[in-house]
Amino acid sequence: WAPCPKVRRMLTSVSNGPGREIGVFGGTFDPPHVGHLAIALDVRHVLGLDEVWFVVAGDPWQKSGERSITPASIRLAMVEAAVGEVDGLQVSTLEIDRGGPSYTADTLTGLAAAYAADTFHLIIGSDAAVGLDTWHRPDVVAELAKLVVVDRGGREGGRPPEGWSYELVDVPALEVSSSDLRRRVADGAPIRGLVSAGVADVIDAHDLYRESS
Repeated sequence: WAPCPKVRRMLTSVSNGPGREIGVFGGTFDPPHVGHLAIALDVRHVLGLDEVWFVVAGDPWQKSGERSITPASIRLAMVEAAVGEVDGLQVSTLEIDRGGPSYTADTLTGLAAAYAADTFHLIIGSDAAVGLDTWHRPDVVAELAKLVVVDRGGREGGRPPEGWSYELVDVPALEVSSSDLRRRVADGAPIRGLVSAGVADVIDAHDLYRESS
């Protein structure tokens, strides 16, 4: 298996199209699933964004002590397989290329420098929103991106701490999570349909998640 060569990886280079509205959707994506795609596509539609970029964490420091993390190169391959040629979705290797802990503040700083004409919208789940003040350099995050908080299926989740400006987007509720998918693989249960065929192929090729945590 090899990643689709038509998937455009967004690197730190000069922007070709000034004034774009770009969604930044970061995560470990271990593995990426249909819920991730639904969030990206719905936010793009509701806010009228030009593109949404999946930013694959190189070293997800908030999770690295909790469990074994699939190598970044394999998670990147899965995200590329998930995104494929879906219109308006791209893949960024910025955090992987930079190395070290993947801090959103550093990512936004790099994007702002490389694509100075564009406006960035940071997409996060309502569960993550409550802890924004604990992030690395949260003031930089607030300065460099417009915050988009995602609720699922009309179920109100957490909200950012006082002082944060944000836009709320409701997306369809899909009962799927990366942790559940890892458990299903470990238990021998099927996951195709919950992830794209390409993602399932990468999981099979690398024999991922076979040992239950």
